[in-house]
Amino acid sequence: MSEIIIAGGGLCGSLLGAFLAQNDHQITVLEKRSDVRLGQAEAGRSINLALSSRGIKALELIGFGSELKDISIPMPVRCLHQKDGSIQYVPYSGRAGEYINSISRSGLNAVLLDYLEKCDSASVHFLSEVTKVDFDENKVHYRKNNTDHFLHYDYLFGTDGAGSILRSELFKNKLPLHQLKLDFLDYGYKELHIEPVGINGFAIEKNALHIWPRGHLMMIALPNLDGSFTMTLFLPLKGPDSFEQIDRETGIIRYFEKYFPDVLDKIPSLESQYAMNPIGQLGTLKCNPWNYKNSCLMGDAAHAITPFYGQGMNCAFEDVLILSQLMKEEGNLNTGILERFYQQRKSSADAIADLAIDNFYEMRDHTANPVFLRKRQLETTLEKTFPDYFSKYSMVTFRTDISYREAMIRGRMQDEWLMNYSNQHPEITESPAEIFDQLKHYMNIKLKH
Repeated sequence: MSEIIIAGGGLCGSLLGAFLAQNDHQITVLEKRSDVRLGQAEAGRSINLALSSRGIKALELIGFGSELKDISIPMPVRCLHQKDGSIQYVPYSGRAGEYINSISRSGLNAVLLDYLEKCDSASVHFLSEVTKVDFDENKVHYRKNNTDHFLHYDYLFGTDGAGSILRSELFKNKLPLHQLKLDFLDYGYKELHIEPVGINGFAIEKNALHIWPRGHLMMIALPNLDGSFTMTLFLPLKGPDSFEQIDRETGIIRYFEKYFPDVLDKIPSLESQYAMNPIGQLGTLKCNPWNYKNSCLMGDAAHAITPFYGQGMNCAFEDVLILSQLMKEEGNLNTGILERFYQQRKSSADAIADLAIDNFYEMRDHTANPVFLRKRQLETTLEKTFPDYFSKYSMVTFRTDISYREAMIRGRMQDEWLMNYSNQHPEITESPAEIFDQLKHYMNIKLKH
């Protein structure tokens, strides 16, 4: 039985810990925050996320399944709130049963911690922050209750987020030739909240991810189980229509009157919410390598991404799934598996990071574009008609048999052809079969090159 320490008891760390504990390893999780089951949410941090097929498949590793319907809300469509007040519903897939789920971050984390602590070979130390790692002595130093402690390990995993202490220790002490790239958008975000109507009533459509696309800015909203919605306002940090302009000149009420008047009456506490919640940063982190000797980074510690594809959590969970597959192939955990994990997973992590940036511009700029909407209608028709057609979004979100990298390559090719076709055909008169044949011919040529 290996002694394994996991730095970080959030979503990725608790799933990884539960999986390894269920597979006969001794697990100690060090989490710097308090126990989320105590109900102390972090102000301004998104309380709900989009769980989809890749993440669900990974959760099944530990027996998770029946709980999903109790802690999530299905979202089969995007609800687009256009500037003229009109609303359009755009399905995420043309296939029945394919949808994303709005799920509570803390609720899911609580369930995963319960799974972890059911294992006799697992323990979690909250309010315990890693301070230093001695990779030669296999020793982790951490601080709890103003006292320094240390533990020895056979294997060490860093799932401690984008600001990972373990990654910092790894690169500072042992990997002078490492590469670390952190790119921030010149945009930020601020959390807002629509309260329930009555008892658990929803002020806007419950089963949808809501988007207010406004060209250079946008807002989204996801439903919560209590009838509320968590809204996220994405704006430039500086310049016209920015957070800076709101704070210095416009004021949030006048800003909403201009860009989001349809929801202004649904947020009576808008001014106080805006003042209370901080502006968050939006960045992409890419680094290499992820592993050294018997230690390894996973999740946001290795590949933090922007939230615009709803895949950050799913990607982190899929890390655990890929590790489990490698362990199954070799029979157990070893340092060679950690190297294989990094080599196999790195290109996919980079791909979904790039796709998330692509989707930011798509959601912000193109969801109000008639050509884009025509393209999405065409994609939905193709998915309903042909079992072997998958849009880029479906390949990323609903397929678990291809990598993010393959989904990116094939999806970008399809998108290029479909956008050109939709632009050239204001009214589509050809049959779905004729269109699909043309698309397949184009794809065959592109993929050969």
